[in-house]
Amino acid sequence: MKSHHNSPSHSHQSAIDTLTGLSDLPLLSKALEEVFVGRACVVSAFGAESALVLDLVARVDRHTPILFIDTGKHFQETLDYRDLLIDRFRLTDVRSIGPATDRTIGDPTGDLHKSDTDACCDIRKVRPLDQALSQFDCWVTGRKRFQGGSRTLLPTAEADGPNRVKLNPLADWTPDQIDGYFENYALPRHPLWLNGYRSIGCGPCTSAPRPGEDARAGRWAGLGKTECGIHRYGGQAA
Repeated sequence: MKSHHNSPSHSHQSAIDTLTGLSDLPLLSKALEEVFVGRACVVSAFGAESALVLDLVARVDRHTPILFIDTGKHFQETLDYRDLLIDRFRLTDVRSIGPATDRTIGDPTGDLHKSDTDACCDIRKVRPLDQALSQFDCWVTGRKRFQGGSRTLLPTAEADGPNRVKLNPLADWTPDQIDGYFENYALPRHPLWLNGYRSIGCGPCTSAPRPGEDARAGRWAGLGKTECGIHRYGGQAA
């Protein structure tokens, strides 16, 4: 049950009602050009399928702020891909968000991921993003229902606490639709995609899934962890 603390404000619930039923480009157009003008951002890991949502956003407004959480643990291929997509879509406002200032206290050797992945994600991802999102009323993600787990029933527009709305414009897309879009618009793939990676996060905690496994099976493999914590459901990290 959703707590009162996590229930959206009246204005944000009204925005969700307005956007519900829309998807992909129509959803982004309505949100960025009418409902949340100047108050929305995109959070992108510049991962396996990030080019698609960034292409859609750029078609609406390439000046939309893009938040990239630079954990200090990304593959070099991801950093190179980020730069490639910035040039490809002529993005003008990509902001790199660094780990929280207490990183050196919580992870002085940089090896926290070996003993406590949740704490590592909290220091390097959750806290920096929470702070950066405080200036926005809406943020856009690239999550899809087919990725499974807590994403299976993902809506295209949802409350993110009482004061923010989260949009998932690709929620109802299928892998075939995504592959078709990449092919039709000749979008560049992440370099690690060619090596079998289907969900790409930080280097130490990402591997290529085995044949037959779902796309996110290579994230924190064998640890019973499927999300970094930046997406919350009912006040709990998912």
